[in-house]
Amino acid sequence: MSEGYCVKCKAKKPIADGVEETMKNGRKAIKGKCPTCGTVMFKILGKAASGAAPATPAATPTPNPSSQA
Repeated sequence: MSEGYCVKCKAKKPIADGVEETMKNGRKAIKGKCPTCGTVMFKILGKAASGAAPATPAATPTPNPSSQA
């Protein structure tokens, strides 16, 4: 279970019923409810948790033999 900040309670609390979601920009976040007051809590996860694979070098294109004069 992830911990987030409840704006209504003004305290860090565990996120109840947390569901991992992907935002429009591709980063991951956890959305759930505060166990005390029921307010929606939202926590953006770090880049490492977003599952972004490290950049791999692109394959070098092979020259097309028919295009050579």
